[in-house]
Amino acid sequence: MSKRGGFQGGMPGNMNNLMKQAQRMQRKLEEQAKEMESREFTASAGGGAVSVTVTGKKEVTKVKISPEAADPDDVEMLEDLIVAATNEALRQVDAAQAEQMGSITGGMGGLSGLNF
Repeated sequence: MSKRGGFQGGMPGNMNNLMKQAQRMQRKLEEQAKEMESREFTASAGGGAVSVTVTGKKEVTKVKISPEAADPDDVEMLEDLIVAATNEALRQVDAAQAEQMGSITGGMGGLSGLNF
C-alpha cells in the first residue's frame, strides 16, 4: 500500500527541475503578457465602412467611420457595424492570446481551464 500525501511513483522527474520549469514558464507568461498589451488589433465591418482598433488589453482605442456609413436615417445600421467590428477585433485578441499560450505551454494538457 502506498502512503497518502507522498509523491512515490506518481510524479516523474525531480521536483527542483519541475519548479525551475514552472518559474521559466511564469517569466515567459509575464513577458508575453506585456508584449500583448502593447499590440493593436483592427477589424472592419460593412466592407470597411467602420473599423475598430483595440489593444491586447481589450481596450478600444480608435473607431473610424466612413462618411458614407453615417446615414442619419439609419443610425441602427451604423451601431450594428460598430458592434460587429469591435467584436471581431476582440476575437483577434483572443486568438493571438491563445496562440501565445500554445507556444508557451507547448501543447501541455490540463491547462485549458486556466485563464491567463
